[in-house]
Parts: sequence; structure tokens; C-alpha cells
Amino acid sequence: MHVLTKTSTHNRWRTLPLSSISVTGGFWGHKQAVNHQASIPHGFRKLEASGNFNNLRLAAGGGVGEYKTPVFMDSDVYKWLEAVAYDLANGPDPEIQAMADTAIDLVEAAQMDDGYLNSYYQVLKPDRRWTDLAHDHELYCAGHLFEAAVAMHRATGDERLLNVSRRFADHVAGVFGPGKRDGAPGHPEIELALVELYRETGERRYLGLATFFVDQRGTGQMGGYGRWGASYHQDHVPVRDADTVTGHAVRQLYLTAGVTDLYLETGDATLLTAMERLWHDMTAHRMHLTAGFGARFTGESFGDAYELPSDRCYCETCAAIAALMWNWRMLLVKGEMQYADLLERSLYNGFLSGVSLDGHRYFYVNPLQSRGGIERPEWYGCACCPPNVMRLIAVVGHYAATVSDDGVQLHQYLASKVDTRGATGPQASFSVETDYPWNGDVRITIDDTDGAEWELALRVPGWCPGATISVNGEAVEGQFLGGAYATVKRAWQVGDLIELHLAMAPRLTAPNPRIDAVRGSIAVERGPLVYCLEAVDQADIDLLDVSVDPGAKMTDAWQADLLDGVVTVQIPGNVAEQGEWEGVLYLPAGVPAGTPAQTTRPVTLTAVPYYAWANRGPGAMRVWIPKKD
Repeated sequence: MHVLTKTSTHNRWRTLPLSSISVTGGFWGHKQAVNHQASIPHGFRKLEASGNFNNLRLAAGGGVGEYKTPVFMDSDVYKWLEAVAYDLANGPDPEIQAMADTAIDLVEAAQMDDGYLNSYYQVLKPDRRWTDLAHDHELYCAGHLFEAAVAMHRATGDERLLNVSRRFADHVAGVFGPGKRDGAPGHPEIELALVELYRETGERRYLGLATFFVDQRGTGQMGGYGRWGASYHQDHVPVRDADTVTGHAVRQLYLTAGVTDLYLETGDATLLTAMERLWHDMTAHRMHLTAGFGARFTGESFGDAYELPSDRCYCETCAAIAALMWNWRMLLVKGEMQYADLLERSLYNGFLSGVSLDGHRYFYVNPLQSRGGIERPEWYGCACCPPNVMRLIAVVGHYAATVSDDGVQLHQYLASKVDTRGATGPQASFSVETDYPWNGDVRITIDDTDGAEWELALRVPGWCPGATISVNGEAVEGQFLGGAYATVKRAWQVGDLIELHLAMAPRLTAPNPRIDAVRGSIAVERGPLVYCLEAVDQADIDLLDVSVDPGAKMTDAWQADLLDGVVTVQIPGNVAEQGEWEGVLYLPAGVPAGTPAQTTRPVTLTAVPYYAWANRGPGAMRVWIPKKD
């Protein structure tokens, strides 16, 4: 998940080492504290209770009882270890370290003499390795191991997982490749992981193996899955020829992230052209307002263009994470605002709804409408999402800033310290203070610099109608509109204060009329946050009966005692009485009868951030609200 592009040659902007950005408080500081205190220890207990750790013990020749499926149980351990690595980078903790040591010991003990490591095959199918790449996740699990190993090495210097990973990667490279066995993973993940392992070790065989797996796609080797055919695995056309995002959403988006990684290292323009084409298709035709992805429960898949239901969508938490990872890589390549904006939309909405405020419960599926009865469970039989959430929250500071030869770029606004000293580019450190996303005020103080001239680029999000900037109390001239980076270039001095103000107020958003599911509705947004109505806030009103007047004036208010502190939005609306519709689904329409009338009464509706829904019980919720006739 942490991407280090200091030696990459085909990027506009470069990332910073883990130690260069630290979250110091504010919104994300609180989320990281909950992740550290609640989620990561909770994950350790659940991995033990669910059998993940025992599977590794069985593979090592110990353990008790039966092997627990599904086939990819090892990957949950690796994602959790990656989360632990980032958490330890934020500060040492002997108890968390002891948990990590327990898990690492199990991984080391389970690895076979030839480097192979997959507890499912070692225990249940020892003679069937690499025989079902389409469905059995061997390479997927390997990829998550490699990511965890790189993270642990960067965060703590611990080489144990890295040594395990290099042995396993060498084994995989001995099996697959030109002149060896053909094949590609049914669930992409190893592609991006091999590129990161290459970045960490300098071993070019890993980069070559990632290229090989990408080039193997589109040859029909996977045979497809059920009625979806080869598109389920993104195996229907070669990667360079793909023009639509399709199939299993998480698989598609991990693949595009890995392909973009390959472009960063190789400069293969045909790969970038394909990624630009797929990104446009996704954002123009197949993305929910929350930056949730996957319209269909069946196949956990993308749907047709404009097929974006609110109540029956899938929008898996892992898909939002994968999209965020892809957008980060596209931003590094192209340096264009649209990728940072979509990363933000995923981060605050499609991703963050996946975890409860207390850090103990998780959504796998994230609908935009619920009629009630939906709650986050503490864990899943298929528990890919919880440790994925943990690792992103632990490393969220990584997405705040980048560096170039002559400047520093701020992409996400979170209370933090950023240190570019030692990187190629400006030699400086600075502190960021903000209450974002609740208001648009950002204060940046230069803590150290060598006095050289460099450019500070500040993202003015696309949702923002305009921004103002001052340096040491003096306004910076210029018109800073949303959808671009505002830049200030000067010879900075220690103590310089840059103040950015992003105009932030509630706004209404309309859907493309081709989205049948929400035609005639509008949604409420404020800053980077999508809002929703929850029944618990509406005083016995059925959310199926509400409508809003798009011309009415909305107001907002900070409520410190609600949902860990949120800004709520008050919306003048109406609630309809059933009238003639009571107990009836259909009535005659048209002249002369007309549409049966409904009486309405005015109400004030209260909206809360979508990410916080279902933290006060399993009541009804909706994002899209019908417009008043």
C-alpha cells in the first residue's frame, strides 16, 4: 500500500518515505488512534478465533483441529501484518510488536524448504500447487505477503518477512515466466506487490515477473467463472486492448493499480493509454456518488453503463480501497487534479463507511440506501475487508504529500508533519494544522528550510467554488478556483505561515438522467463528504415518503456530541401522506384521472455524513432524495 517511487523514472511526482509524513491529530489522528487501540488488537484476536493462525500452524506441522477455509485465509494475516507495520511506523508499542512477532513466527515456520508458502495447499492439496490459478488465490496471497514484508522492512527495518518473501518470489519466478509455465492470477494483487518488492530490493526479476503476469491476461487461460465468462477475471481481452472496467470490481481495480505501477517503472505508453481509457469509463459510467464500485451482488461486479442502484449495489469496501490505490498511482504519473479528487472521494465516503466509529465492526457491502436491518458485524467468514481497512487508516498520511525536483505538493489536508529533507527536491519540513473535513481552513508553518526557492502546490478540490491564500498575513494575488493546484513559489524562511481557506458549504448534486435508479433525486454534499438521511434523526418519518425542494436554503451546524463530532446539514423538505396509496401499489394515471394526489407537510430533515451511518442502530438510510414535484 505504501508506494516508494524515489527511483521511478516515469512519474511527475515522487512519494516520500514512511518516516517523512506523520499524522499529528485532527480527524485522521483520531481515526488512527482508534485503529491502534481497538481495530488492530481486535484483528489479532479474530485471526486466532477464525483459524487463520492455526492454518499456518497446521502448515508448519503443528496446530490442532481442521483447516479453516476459504482458500485465501493467509491473505488476511498478511494484510493485518501490513497494518501493524504502518502502525509501528507511527510509534513503537511493545504489545502490538509482540502480536506481530507471533504472526511472523508462524509465517516463517510455515514456509517450505523450496520457498513455497500457502497453508491451504500445504495442508489440503500438497500435490496440487499452481493447478487452479483462476480460483484458488495462491498468487493473490503471495502478493499480500510481499506487501506486508516491504511495509515491515520500511517501517521497522525488520527483515524477517522480507526474507520469507524473497524466497517465495524466487520460487514463483522459477515456476512462471517465458520458457516456463504460463498463467496469471485469477485475483490480481501480486502484480503491484512484485513491483513494490522490486523497488525495495532492486531485483529486476520481480519487475519482469509482474510484466509477465500482466501480459498473460486476455489469453483465455482462466476459463471464466459461471455465466460471467472470462470478463469476470479480466481475461477476456489483453490489458492493452481493454476499454471498459468489467467483472469482479476488486480484481479489476487491483489489476489497474498494478498496471499503472508497471508504467511508472517501464514507461510503456500502451499501458498508460489503456489505464486512461479505463479510468474514463469507470468515472463516466460505473461509479457511485460515494466513489463506491461494483453495482451487482452477483459476481461482486461492475454493471452496465449507468447501472448504479442505491439499495442493491455492492460497493465492496475493498473496491474503494483498490480504487484509491489506483488513483494515487495515476496522480503520481500525471500530476492531474482529477485523481487526487477521486482519491479523496473514496477516502471519506466509499472507504470510510466500511468501519464503525469504535473500530470493532465492518461493512463488506456499502449500499447508498437501506430500508433498515443492516448492521456492521465484527468479522466475516470472508474477512478481506477488515484488515484492509486497518492498513489504509494506519498509512493514510502517505497520501498527503509528494515532492518533485522544484516543489512540494499537498494533496490531502490532514493535521500532520511533512519532512522532505533527504529526498531529491526541496529540503524542508513543515507542519499542517486543520479541522478538515469540517472546515476548509488549513495552516502550514515552515519548520525548517535551507532558504532555497521552491514551489508549494495546494490542491483546491473540484467541489470548492474558490479559495484564498495568504503568506504571513498578506494575501496572495490570483483567482484560485476549484479543480486546480494553487501554487506559491518563493524562497521560504523558517516560521513562514501559509493560510489556505477553502470555501465550504452544503450543496446539492444531481445524477445523470440515464441513471434510472435515482432519476429525479438529488443528494447532499459538503466539502469532501457525501451526506445521507438516517431514520433515527427524522422523528418517526418514513424515509420512503420524504422529498426536498432543490431551491430551499440549507444550513449546517457542528455537533460535538454526535457521532464522534460531525457537521450536520439541515434541509427543508416534505413528507407525503399515503392517502389513496395506502395498501395499494398501482393506480390509474393520466387524463382525466390524473396521478392520485398526496398531501404533504413541511419538515426539516437532518443529514449526517454517509461514512457514519449505522452507528446508532440498523435503521433506514438514504443518500439520494426525491425532488419535490
